[in-house]
Amino acid sequence: MRTVGLLAVALVVSALLFPPQWYPPFLRFEIARFIGTPSDQNVAQEVQMSSAAMPEEACPEDLSGWRTAQVIEGVEIPASLNCVADNPYAIAAFVKGTNNVSQDTLLRAGLAPDAVVKGADLDGDGDADEIHIRLEVAELNGGSPDSFDPVAQYAIAPGVTPGLWVFAPKSFGMATENFESNQAMDLLRLPSPSIRVEVGDRVKVTLENTHYLPHTIHFHGVDHPWRTADGQGNDGVPMTSELPLMPGESRTYEFSPRAAGTMFYHCHVQPQAHVLMGLQGMFIVEENRPANNLQTLNVGAGHVRVRSQASLADYDDEYDLHYTDLDSQLSSIIQRSNDASEIERWINGGYNLQESHSDYYTLNGRSFPYTFRESLVLTRPDQLTRLRVLNAGSQGLALHTHGHKARVTHFDGAQLSPEASYIRDVFWIASGQRVDLTLDTTNDGSSSYGSGVWMLHDHQGRGVMNNGIAPGGNVSAIVYEEFLGANGWPVTYGEDLNMFFNPDFYRRDLISAQRVQNLSWAFSFRLLALGLVLGVAFACLLQLLVSFSRAGTRGSTVDGDDSA
Repeated sequence: MRTVGLLAVALVVSALLFPPQWYPPFLRFEIARFIGTPSDQNVAQEVQMSSAAMPEEACPEDLSGWRTAQVIEGVEIPASLNCVADNPYAIAAFVKGTNNVSQDTLLRAGLAPDAVVKGADLDGDGDADEIHIRLEVAELNGGSPDSFDPVAQYAIAPGVTPGLWVFAPKSFGMATENFESNQAMDLLRLPSPSIRVEVGDRVKVTLENTHYLPHTIHFHGVDHPWRTADGQGNDGVPMTSELPLMPGESRTYEFSPRAAGTMFYHCHVQPQAHVLMGLQGMFIVEENRPANNLQTLNVGAGHVRVRSQASLADYDDEYDLHYTDLDSQLSSIIQRSNDASEIERWINGGYNLQESHSDYYTLNGRSFPYTFRESLVLTRPDQLTRLRVLNAGSQGLALHTHGHKARVTHFDGAQLSPEASYIRDVFWIASGQRVDLTLDTTNDGSSSYGSGVWMLHDHQGRGVMNNGIAPGGNVSAIVYEEFLGANGWPVTYGEDLNMFFNPDFYRRDLISAQRVQNLSWAFSFRLLALGLVLGVAFACLLQLLVSFSRAGTRGSTVDGDDSA
């Protein structure tokens, strides 16, 4: 009986010593129902104090001077107050045309001379009406037999590098920043660049397929003929319009849009996968105005630094807000191998969209906290700001504006009548849908509640997490300039946002405290004690088995003596 009692005590102590993070999820949830869960803040503090990884700087210093107002190639580029801004040399080349700027500007921008070619002013109103854009296909965070780390790295959040494909402006040189860096150059990023043209422009978009899989471009919502004048397919759909564009080939799409609005472009080869891998971008057709020298490409979307004449006349500022979601099961396929045939087989046969689950939610190619670096909507009192919003993801978006009620003016590029326009603080935007919003910062208790740092986010719970860990996702903010530091970082009065720039914060094994405790003496002692107690339990169990065996042997011997 003494052995049985000791075994029972050993089992109870073992259960108490057993690390809770090793329990299966369903059991952890049941236990949490009774004893509760640790707060996210406490866990985050433990990660911050215990992790060996160094937190990133929340707002890197603008060493290149990209944020400041400047004049390049005669193009006036206003300041960008966000912490991280686009390359102004690229912006100047997109406005003038890469065929109309100096070699020095092209070198600083990283652009090929024919990336955005601007031709004749056909209507004589002072701006080019012949626009030829060349896009390539780039892979980010792909696998390589030469490295365990992703290649051409692009992080959507600290330490988060899903595999991606993107359309990118035609560039020259390396895909990485330099010979020593594994970071992708700034032109290669999610999302694919916003494209801006004018009503009536003669537009050509050439896709040079620099990838190892076939692709096309479908101009979703853009006024375009089904076939070009020479009979080539022009809708980008392999099943009905044309054959897929094979690696190494190029194809030119041609159109002259007749209606202004916020549109969409994306690959239409295996769209259940290619679109969600990142081959998607905004396509904006501006109203025809004199001297309408547009910023033809807006890399990474976000703040529009050189705006159209119509925008300058009606608004104080303008932002492109491109939302999408990513499935790590899909994105990880290109990190397993760099064999094109294997990747194609996995994507076409192994990946099932019906069983997919979005893990990451992005705004302009980033998730929180990186969204606070480059995708804040910055404003002042008594301003009108145009927000062009695209939901390019697989799920609906419930876009909520804290402290403001915005007015919807357009759906899917079509302007609403004054009677149909309405004001809300939550806008439901379906997959593939575009909405134009006017943000009015007049402090009248309805349009705006006054100055501050007001959150801007998806009101669905999953949209504000990075792989189930909050805060993350497409969280951004509407920030009044009086609450903005000189470096572009918002002045807040809540939690210390620096802790979210530790890459370990978004690694699930650390958030569950597993690796944090693995590094601690307390956890090591706990494992040692658990091993000793389990040893005692095993010894007791072995002794009981031996005792039962001996008792059985004696019983057999007695029965044998009786029969004799």
